[in-house]
Amino acid sequence: MTGAVSPDRRRVLTAGAAVLGAAASTQLWLPATARAAGKPLPDGVFSLGVASGDPLPDGVVLWTRLAPDPLNGGGMPGHPVPVEWQVATDARFAKVVRRGTALARPAYGHSVHVDVRGLRPDTAYWFRFRAGGQLSRVGRTRTAPARDSSGGRLRVALASCQNWQHGYFTPYADMLEQDPDVVVFVGDYIYESTPSATGVRRHEGTGEPYGLTQYRNRYAQYRSDPDLAAMHANAPFVVTFDDHEVDNDFAGEIPQDPAKQAHDAFVARLTAAYQAYYEHMPVRATAVPTGPHIRMYRRLEFGRLARLNVLDTRQYRSDQATSQEGAQDPSLTMLGAAQKRWLVDGLRHSPARWNLIASQIMMAETDLQVGPGKLWFYDAWDGYQAERNALLQEFRRVRNPVVLTGDRHLTMVSDLKADFADPGSAVVGAEFVGTSISSNGDQDQAAFRAQWDPRRADNPHWKLLDAHRGYHLFDIRRDRVDARVRVVDTVVRPQATARTLAALRVEEGRPGVHLV
Repeated sequence: MTGAVSPDRRRVLTAGAAVLGAAASTQLWLPATARAAGKPLPDGVFSLGVASGDPLPDGVVLWTRLAPDPLNGGGMPGHPVPVEWQVATDARFAKVVRRGTALARPAYGHSVHVDVRGLRPDTAYWFRFRAGGQLSRVGRTRTAPARDSSGGRLRVALASCQNWQHGYFTPYADMLEQDPDVVVFVGDYIYESTPSATGVRRHEGTGEPYGLTQYRNRYAQYRSDPDLAAMHANAPFVVTFDDHEVDNDFAGEIPQDPAKQAHDAFVARLTAAYQAYYEHMPVRATAVPTGPHIRMYRRLEFGRLARLNVLDTRQYRSDQATSQEGAQDPSLTMLGAAQKRWLVDGLRHSPARWNLIASQIMMAETDLQVGPGKLWFYDAWDGYQAERNALLQEFRRVRNPVVLTGDRHLTMVSDLKADFADPGSAVVGAEFVGTSISSNGDQDQAAFRAQWDPRRADNPHWKLLDAHRGYHLFDIRRDRVDARVRVVDTVVRPQATARTLAALRVEEGRPGVHLV
């Protein structure tokens, strides 16, 4: 995006924002006018940092959660606490343009979601919170371009799959240096697995989370990663969840292991998991859960340059197939009827040059069978082929569809084909499956090649396949999307060296992707 702050200038401001903002807070935001009722708040209420998300041309969501004892339920008193917030056009808060007070309520873990409006399009802003006389770190965010804006550039980072026990979240340190306008996170923000004595880092608790306090503690632990916290404080996130925010490979209200989790118990688990997800994400009030349901599919506009359709491929899906015949059952759905209509209508009537789809699950075919025959991952779109194929037919009439995906813990960049059963069918779009932030750790590259290279001939639509940890970075312009696969040399240590593994391009009006 273009705006009043250049990328180089923004990087300089980012580096100094925390120091300058803290100094300015002491000088310019005294005395406090709002105090928690009764006793003073415990120290360290802003231990989980700050974040922003879902940018609009005139607004953005600001987030924090008060948690002085983050790994033990939060440690806050059982009453609402007023939290002051400010938004400024500079890191020193010399020009505050919006301010107010929000209530952090115990029913929502003392989280705060401020839906700020009245801001200027395509503009960098700084924000901060105060509660009980304590100050948060300073955050930086950015609004989307004006709705009728057609030029400029949008830099998007794609991230997913950050397993605490598999490694440190070192790719975020490089992402911070690359200074994206927005981060799209497509699932597996936390992992529900039990603590492991052999992990790089150990999960808190004694087992999997099932109740609300357990999920809160798990999110709080993940939020304590310094690289993740810094990235949240420097760019807005657009988030959606996959399976590990609840339970591996769940489908709707069906757990991975129905014989071990009764329906009512799993519904209670969904209710807790969705509430904890809302409490820790910078999302609007439209995402406030209602029991075991949460509305996460939504659409964001970045002028007429790009439309971002954010999917929910877990909550409305049919149970996974268990055979090739089942995977082709036309009654199976990944999206559910309402979400599918919403998506197709949004694609058909889009005014944008680039139509982005954030899909947690890989859309391109993965044929695991070397040689004749097919073998698929049934949890991915391959397990819902009738709906997938109908959507790919819709792509024929969509301007520049590009799918952004996670889940696989691999970089898998593909052409999307109108019919994967016919190798000669038309290319109708491109898909970037981003590798993981840390899941699978520092993978054995030789073993990976031995496992996956023999399958390349059966999947000619794959353009790039790799197993390093990292993320994808996209520079979106009117005439092309330039993508870089950014990887790190390790996630088993707190610091890492990053590099560009590959550069790819999608050209306007030419479906598919190619290496450059």
